[in-house]
Amino acid sequence: MTKIGIVEDSKTTREGLATIIDLSPDYRCVCVCDTAEKALVQLPKHAPEVVLMDIQLPGMSGIECAAKLKKLLPEVQIIMVTVYEDPDRIFSALRNGASGYLLKRAAPEQVLTAIRDVQQGGAPMSGEIARKVILHFRDQSTVAEEVENLTAREREVLELVAEGFINKEIADRLSVTIEAVRWHLKRIYAKLHVRSRTEAALKLRGPK
Repeated sequence: MTKIGIVEDSKTTREGLATIIDLSPDYRCVCVCDTAEKALVQLPKHAPEVVLMDIQLPGMSGIECAAKLKKLLPEVQIIMVTVYEDPDRIFSALRNGASGYLLKRAAPEQVLTAIRDVQQGGAPMSGEIARKVILHFRDQSTVAEEVENLTAREREVLELVAEGFINKEIADRLSVTIEAVRWHLKRIYAKLHVRSRTEAALKLRGPK
């Protein structure tokens, strides 16, 4: 029987999920917490195989809790539970160890299907979010390729731009003329398909 943990601050949602799980012959709810702080103490004691984690929690967020929990229980599968299909939060959750997400309005059979999917190596999420996730990582790959196409000197200039140096300071540091710096910046903008120093710096540093 698969052990399930729940981290949810809404009593109604918490009890609803626990009931769905306990009524299934294949799953058993072993731990229920209403905050991330409690979860990080209690969940390791029960070692659930799957955890349903609310994204929005009082105090520490569910996303931060997921990252910390994966360090304590590396094998646990975490499904984020959310009200809205918010791509930014879901991307952040996936980067922090979550395996998928579930909408709070999901029907009981969808909850059980999501749990079964993560156990089998799947990543439960809607088609819309799945497409956005694919595009997100495809965009990151494209940016990495663009940065790799910069010459060593262009990379040096861009690194200094990202650190906040102005053209004169960059010229002094690299022992080149200001005109040379401007020329390098023009080529950097063209290669990275950007129009400003800020956009170029963001592409170098990548999304957080």
